[in-house]
Amino acid sequence: MENGLWELLGSKGLLKKHEFIRVLVQCLYSLGFKKSASCLEHESNILYKSADFGLLEKQVLSGNWDSCVAVLDRIFDSSSDDTRNTALYLVLKQCLVEYLKQGDVSLALNVLRKQAPLLGMGKDKIHRLACDIVYSKEMESGEADSFLVQDLRKHLLVEVEKLIPLPIVIPERRLEHLVESAVLHQIDTCLYHNSWDAVSLYKDHCCGRDQIPSETIQILMAHKNEVWFVQFSNSGKYLATASSDCTAMIWKILDDNKVELKHTLESHQNPVSFVSWSPDDTKLLTCGNAEVLKLWDVETGVLRHTFGNNNTGSTVSSCAWFPDSTRLVCGSSDPERGIVMWDTDGNEIKAWRGTRIPKVVDLAVTPDGESMITVFSDKEIRILHLETKVERVISEEQAITSLSVSGDGKFFIVNLSSQEIHLWDLAGEWNQPLKFSGHRQSKYVIRSCFGGLDSSFIASGSEDSQVYLWNLKNAKPLEVLSGHSMTVNCVSWNPRNPRMLASASDDQTIRIWGPGKPNKPEKWLDNQKMQ
Repeated sequence: MENGLWELLGSKGLLKKHEFIRVLVQCLYSLGFKKSASCLEHESNILYKSADFGLLEKQVLSGNWDSCVAVLDRIFDSSSDDTRNTALYLVLKQCLVEYLKQGDVSLALNVLRKQAPLLGMGKDKIHRLACDIVYSKEMESGEADSFLVQDLRKHLLVEVEKLIPLPIVIPERRLEHLVESAVLHQIDTCLYHNSWDAVSLYKDHCCGRDQIPSETIQILMAHKNEVWFVQFSNSGKYLATASSDCTAMIWKILDDNKVELKHTLESHQNPVSFVSWSPDDTKLLTCGNAEVLKLWDVETGVLRHTFGNNNTGSTVSSCAWFPDSTRLVCGSSDPERGIVMWDTDGNEIKAWRGTRIPKVVDLAVTPDGESMITVFSDKEIRILHLETKVERVISEEQAITSLSVSGDGKFFIVNLSSQEIHLWDLAGEWNQPLKFSGHRQSKYVIRSCFGGLDSSFIASGSEDSQVYLWNLKNAKPLEVLSGHSMTVNCVSWNPRNPRMLASASDDQTIRIWGPGKPNKPEKWLDNQKMQ
């Protein structure tokens, strides 16, 4: 090879110059710059397509099937190579299809008799080949014309190319893949990354605080007592809050991200500690430890249904919706009430009661509606697949106060009274959870949530009046947000706006958080990777 093409490139000397040029030529061809690619091939004397593959391409497109077989035999060292036999099988199939479409059955049979032994094809494989041909789309299209034949041969070439080993061929769009892998690695190591925007290639990628909600942009002060719960709607267009003042409120998110009060829901006689949006955002459930479950119309703010009453002990501590927005499930801190599935008209569909159903601390339904996750008697998590009835049990060593499921339904987090948040996978492949710490929790119910781009962050309230943010890759807090003056009970990340967060506090306010100042982080807090 001439002109020093065997030399190495890069500051570390890891790149072979001739491979780099060959990948560049491939990229130019794939981008449509054929003249530039051809010029680079001529000047460097390096061809994107190897001599063997160039010859194979010529023979396939011209239909010289014997020559195709000869080239493939040269490319693959061993005649017993399964990949080689697969490539030869595809060539043989194309050859037979063309002969049959031309009506030359005898020639097709002669080819089959000649090639089948070379491929080690017994009766079963020959039968499979015949079925593949008879039922193939190629045979449905009538007589073969020259355009159809060329299309079929080009498709064959693409399929065969996938089987040919390196370096005779280069994987498709190799340079794009290498660059994208480098960009993804930079994104993966950027703890603040929280945007769908394309990443610039002109500089190494590194985000700052302006990518995450870390500054107070609005304070909502409509509640008259402690605010215990906050949750954005699924569309991100509404916010619901619940308070010990016995009310819940529905807020509307305006186009400029300002929040305004839409409805005050007044019907409860006791503090409201939980709300749940229907997947279609047309209905809202409210409940509390000493309260019944109520169903509200989001548009009008009208109470649509009350499930039971306080006198009958039908109090509900937590609730969740199924994806169809017509069924819901609720759990009670009273073991005799258990877990009940209802329709929106108040008809009981199914119930789980008895000695196996102790006090329900919190529950959730996965976004696909297939599984129900329940926290029982402080320390036990049960994951029930509703169709198969298969149940998995996870036992924590410390009391669990709350539960939250990721947007894709693959993970869930639980807050523990031991001042830790544990992240578990729903599939049950992990023996141990990922653990996050740094916040304060010992006496009260503190709630956390997933959020940000691809649910790659966790936010949590804290008894020290601050909001804590973690990146899932780091066990220690990424940011600690100050502003509240008392315990922060609950947080909610807008599912449609990764830079918007809400927090509810005992100081009777809800804070809306937006992007921080666009400075780069000086140093990440304890940049320790999770193992």
